[in-house]
Amino acid sequence: MTPTAPWRRTNRLHAGRTQLLFTLTGLGLGLALPRVSVGPQLAARQVTDMLLGLGFGVLGVSGIIFSLLFLVVQWAHTTFTPRLTLFRQEPVVWRTFAFALALAVFCITAALTIGTRPSVSVSVPVLAGILLLILLTLLRSLQMHAFASIQIAPVLHEVTARGRAILEPLRPQEPESGPSPTKATVLPPLTSAVTWPASMTVLQQVDGERLLEAAQEANAVVVLHTIPGTTVHRGTRVADVHGGQLAPPAVLDALVTGVERTFEQDPLLAFQLLADIALRALSPAVNDPASAVHALDCLQDLLSAPGPGRETAGWLRITDPEGVVRVLMRLPDGEAFLRTSLDDIIAAANSPAVLLRLRGVLQYLRAGHTFRDEALTRRLAWVESELAERFPVVWSETVTGPGREAS
Repeated sequence: MTPTAPWRRTNRLHAGRTQLLFTLTGLGLGLALPRVSVGPQLAARQVTDMLLGLGFGVLGVSGIIFSLLFLVVQWAHTTFTPRLTLFRQEPVVWRTFAFALALAVFCITAALTIGTRPSVSVSVPVLAGILLLILLTLLRSLQMHAFASIQIAPVLHEVTARGRAILEPLRPQEPESGPSPTKATVLPPLTSAVTWPASMTVLQQVDGERLLEAAQEANAVVVLHTIPGTTVHRGTRVADVHGGQLAPPAVLDALVTGVERTFEQDPLLAFQLLADIALRALSPAVNDPASAVHALDCLQDLLSAPGPGRETAGWLRITDPEGVVRVLMRLPDGEAFLRTSLDDIIAAANSPAVLLRLRGVLQYLRAGHTFRDEALTRRLAWVESELAERFPVVWSETVTGPGREAS
């Protein structure tokens, strides 16, 4: 396969560049528009007063934006999980701030440009009014996003949707369980190993197009040992180069790193977040089994969705236009998905409702034959033993039905 999304690098929102672009646009309009002399004219003094009042008033909008940001981030940190950064990374947050800044710069610059002129084009206040209406629309959208980001159902839905979107493109062509990357592809001899030269970081993305081009030029095959979402330490072996000579910087430059996991290419992040939310709901301080059950509903949806490495680990291949495999990456197996999703919740479950829902999830997955039966059977026996030992009445009614005695 050629690098399809998500293996094309995603250019993340650069808040500083967006704000600079919007500010320069507002400055340019503020300098140019008052000089327009054609068309209807208005008394300059009235327009100047309006622009100054609007410009300085809009500056207060930045306080509202950052207040919402701090509120939602703190709420998500304490209620859901510290790793949930959906609202902080929402483009509407920084675009609204950039637009408010641009409107303030436009109004103040236009007022200063008008100066002592007796009249000014009607286009100046008209544009200011249109920009104000757009800002109000953005503020309403920002508020709706903020409200959704502090409610359990929209957050779980958003995490599940993002997790589902990343799974389908990551599905390997054929699963492999052996030590060889593929039975159909014979790798050239190992040429070199690439290790991480810097301090600890998190691999966030792999620039598949860039890595493909480098491997094709060197007539090499790159086997990546680290998947997005993995913490990489100094000296970690991140890749092997087979065949041609490919300098380590050519491989390392295709790896996008940062301080935290992101959704772009991380196949396990959605599962981890849903498990974290369920664990927070099960903590003694919160004690909200219903939210944990809701999170398990979402986990069942993700675990049963098409995706990579259900029964065994698979290899994702990126090929050049001639169909030659140039990049290989090993994807997580079913055990990794189950371990990330369910094991901690089973260990922390302190509610019969949660244990019963866990049992239902495992039975559903076993009926769907999407995972190895032995992996599901071990966890199902674990859940049922917890039910039998800690909640014998519930277990008895589950096995025999209410109102009947176990034989």
